[in-house]
Amino acid sequence: MELVQEHGVGPGSVAHWRTRLLEEINFDDLVELSLAQRRARLEKVTGHLIAREGPVLSARERAALIRRVVDEALGLGVLEPLLADPSVSEIMVNGLNEIYFRRVGRLERLDAGFSSETELYQVIDRIVAQVNRRVDESSPLLDARLPTGERVTVTVPPLSRAGPTLTIRRFARLASVNELAARGTLDQATVMLLAAFVRARMNIMVAGNAGSGKTTFMNALSAFIPDRERIVTVEDSAELQLPHDHVISLEARPPNVEGRGEVSVRTLVQHALKMGADRLVVGEAKDAETLDLLKAISTGCRGSMFTIHADSTEDSVSGLETLARLADSSGSPETIRRVLARSIDVIVFMQRGANGGYHVQEISVNAQRSADHLVHVPVMERLDSGAPVYHPLPETFRSRMAQGRDIVPAVFGQASAPGTVEEAPTTS
Repeated sequence: MELVQEHGVGPGSVAHWRTRLLEEINFDDLVELSLAQRRARLEKVTGHLIAREGPVLSARERAALIRRVVDEALGLGVLEPLLADPSVSEIMVNGLNEIYFRRVGRLERLDAGFSSETELYQVIDRIVAQVNRRVDESSPLLDARLPTGERVTVTVPPLSRAGPTLTIRRFARLASVNELAARGTLDQATVMLLAAFVRARMNIMVAGNAGSGKTTFMNALSAFIPDRERIVTVEDSAELQLPHDHVISLEARPPNVEGRGEVSVRTLVQHALKMGADRLVVGEAKDAETLDLLKAISTGCRGSMFTIHADSTEDSVSGLETLARLADSSGSPETIRRVLARSIDVIVFMQRGANGGYHVQEISVNAQRSADHLVHVPVMERLDSGAPVYHPLPETFRSRMAQGRDIVPAVFGQASAPGTVEEAPTTS
C-alpha cells in the first residue's frame, strides 16, 4: 500500500491530513490575514503535522502532499493548480475521477481526482456561494459568472447520472485584430475589408461552433467603431471588453432561489433601444431576443454586431430564421425573411482548426438588401491549405461601401489568386 493515498479518507489520505489540519488551526488567527498569508500559515502547520505524525516522504512528495491538503482546506482542491495556470482556458469535472482541461486549445486529462464525493460537493458549494446561489436536488442546475469573471456550469443528480459535474470556463485577455492576424486567424486584406465594413455601419453576424473564437473576434472588430459613438452591449454572461470609453454593458440576471428577479437578454435588448445607442453589440442570439434584435439593427442601430452558434454560413442564416420564428409564432415566414434581408449585411464564419486555434473560414455579404430573403455571397474563403481566396464584392454592396471613408482592398474588386496580402489598417 502507498504511504500517501490519493483517494479515500483513511490514515495517510489527503482527506485525513485536511481533517487534522482543521483540528489543529485556530480560525480566529486567520481572519485578519490575507489569502497569501493564510496559505503560508496553513502550509507551515501542515508541514509540522506530517513531520510529526506522517510517513517518511521525499521532499517532492512532501511538498505535493502539503499543497494538496492546503488546496482542499483553503481553495478548490485538486483544481487549484489548473486555476493557477494562465494557459488553461477551461476545466471540466465529470464526477470524482474524470477531470479534463483545455490548455492552449488542446483537451487533456488530469492525472488526479477528488478524494470523495463530499469533497467535490464542498468545492461546488464554495463556488456557488460566490454568486449567492445554491445547487441541490431541488435546484440541480447552475449557470453563472463568478466575480473574478469565470463562467461556471454545474449539474448534480438526479439530472447528472455520472454524479456532480462542473465546468469552469475562463476568459483570457481579448486580442486585437492585428494580434489575431499575427496568429493566422485572418489575413491583412481581410482585416482591411472588415474595418471598412464596421466604419460603413454594416450589421455583422459572427457565426461558428462553441470555442471557435466568436466572442474574441467580435470584440476585436469593435475596435474599428469610432470613439464618438455610444455603444450598448447586451450579454447573457459578460465576456466582452470593448476598447472604448463610451460603452454601457448590460448583463442578464437569472432568477433567484425563489424563482424571481429574472431579467432576460430580450428585456435588455428592448431596454437598450431606449438608451440612445448608436450601435448594439449582443453576445449571442439564441432565444426570444432574436427578433427584437433584428428589428432594431434594421432601422436605428445600424452597424451593430452579434454572434450565433452555427456549423456553417448557410446554417447561421437558417438558424437565425428559426430563432426569429420562435420569438413570434404568429408572424408569417415571408415577413421573417424580409426582416432578415434588411438586417444582416455581413456574415463572418469562424472555425476551430485541428491544432486548437481558430480562424476566419468564410466571409459572406448580403447581395440584395431589398430582396424578400437574404441572398448571401462569399467574398473570402479559406482553403484547406490556409490560404485565402478572394471574390469580388457585389456591385450593389460596393456602392453602399462607397459611403464610408475606407477604401476596399483591390483584391475584392476582382477574383484573385490565393494568398495576396495587403497592409492592415490601425484600430485607432
